[in-house]
Amino acid sequence: MARSKTAFICTECGAQAVRWQGQCPQCQAWNTLVETVLEPAAPAAGSRFAALAGETSRLQPLSALEPREEPRQPTGLDEFDRVLGGGLVAGGVVLIGGDPGIGKSTLLLQALSNLAGMVDSGSGERASPASTRSATGSMSGSQGSTVIYVSGEESGEQVALRAQRLQLPPSPLQMLAEINLERILHTLREARPRVAVIDSIQTVYSETLQSAPGSVAQVRECAAQLTRFAKQSGTSLILVGHVTKDGTLAGPRVLEHIVDTVLYFEGDTHSSFRLIRAFKNRFGAVNELGVFAMTERGLRGVSNPSAIFLSQHSQQVAGSCVLITQEGTRPLLVEIQALVDSSQSPNPRRLSVGLEQTRLAMLLAVMHRHAGIVCFDQDVFVNAVGGVKIAEPAADLAILFAIVSSLRDRPLKRGLAVFGEVGLAGEIRPAPRGQERLKEAAKLGFDTAIVPRANAPKHPIEGLNVIAVERVEEAIEQLRAL
Repeated sequence: MARSKTAFICTECGAQAVRWQGQCPQCQAWNTLVETVLEPAAPAAGSRFAALAGETSRLQPLSALEPREEPRQPTGLDEFDRVLGGGLVAGGVVLIGGDPGIGKSTLLLQALSNLAGMVDSGSGERASPASTRSATGSMSGSQGSTVIYVSGEESGEQVALRAQRLQLPPSPLQMLAEINLERILHTLREARPRVAVIDSIQTVYSETLQSAPGSVAQVRECAAQLTRFAKQSGTSLILVGHVTKDGTLAGPRVLEHIVDTVLYFEGDTHSSFRLIRAFKNRFGAVNELGVFAMTERGLRGVSNPSAIFLSQHSQQVAGSCVLITQEGTRPLLVEIQALVDSSQSPNPRRLSVGLEQTRLAMLLAVMHRHAGIVCFDQDVFVNAVGGVKIAEPAADLAILFAIVSSLRDRPLKRGLAVFGEVGLAGEIRPAPRGQERLKEAAKLGFDTAIVPRANAPKHPIEGLNVIAVERVEEAIEQLRAL
C-alpha cells in the first residue's frame, strides 16, 4: 500500500513546508506547522467552479456599474444588528469566534428564534412572509423562508434544552445535528433556507478528504464549499469558529479572508457582560461594538453601555479618570484606574489590563521627560474597568491623569472626562470624532473635559466646560488648577 504524501501546513497563513520547522517561513509565526495529509485535487468541483466563473465573469467599465445598497434582514437583537451593519445580508457569510462558554450558541439561538418567528405565517402575532419580504427585501422569490441551525457539537435534545432554559417562544426553527459536509449541503439545497448557522466549522468534515475534522485541509475545504453555496443560493450563512489560546480564530487565516464578516465575542466568563466586535465587514463599518448582559433568559442588549464601564464610587478616589473613547460609530465613557506604589524590587513592574503594555512604558517616559514626574522607583498598574479592551491611542491622556492622581494620592475633579493622544515630543494630538465624544460626555452629565486643542469645539456645548491643551506640561497644570 502506497504511503500517503504529507506536508507541514501553517495553521495561521496556510503556507506549506516540506519538513517541520519551529517558525513558519511565510508569516514568521512560531510552532504553527502541523503535519497534514496532502489530498488529491477534485477536478469535478474545480470544473464546476470554472464553468460558473466563465458564465459570470466579464470585463465591465467601473463607471457603468450601478452601486446599490444591500438589503438587510434584522435579527431582532439590536446590538447584534449594530455590529453587523444593520442586519444579515442575503448571500453574506459571517464568521463569529469566541472563548468556549462565552455565549456564542446562546446568541445565535436567540437570533435564529427571532428570525424564524418573523416568517411564521401560522401565528397571528408574527409578520407574514409577504410582509417580511416587502419590509426587508432580503427574501428572493425562489428562496424559502426556512431558518436552519446545524449543530456539530451538541445533539438536538441539548439544543432544545437550551432553548427551554432561555424560555424562547415556539418557532418553526429547523434543527440539524450533523457534521458531514455532503449531507449538510444536500439538506441546505433541499430546504433553501434564508439563514443557516454552522456550529461549528471545526467539527464539519468532507468525505473527499482523508484528514480528521478540524485539520487545516478540512476547515479550509468545508468553509470554501459552504461559502460557495451561500453565494450561489443567497442564503445568509453564519459560521462559528473556535479560538486559540491567544484569542485568535483557530485554523488557517484564509478562513478570515473568504468570509464577508468576522466577529469576535469577548468578555470575562466571571462577569455578566459580553462584548461583540466586528474586525472585518464588507457590508458595514469595522470596529463596531455591541454590548450584551447575560441573564437567566439569555443575552440582552445594553442600551447605555457607558454605565457598565463607569464605577459608582460613593466618593471621589485617587487614581481614577474617565476616558471618552470611540468604538466604531459609538462613543463610550470608560473609567481608567491606576495604582502607583513604591516598588520592593530593583525592577519596578509595569502592568496594564485592557490597555497596551508598550504605551504605558512610553507614557511614563514622556511624563518624566516633559512634566518632571518621576515613577522609575514605583510599581505602576493600569486597568480599564468593565473588561473592555482599548486599543486607540486617544486613551493616553486619561492614563497619564490616572497615574498622576494615584502618585499624588489626590482625586480628580468630579465630572471630569478626557481624551487625547500623547506624542513622544510631549504634544497632545487630536482624536477622531471629537465632537461626538464631547456630546456623549455632556449627555451623561459630565461638566468638564480636557481635550487636545485641535478637538476644541467651534461652538460651546451646553453644560460642558471644554479645556483645550497642546502639551503634557500644560495638561498637568490644568489638572492642578481644577
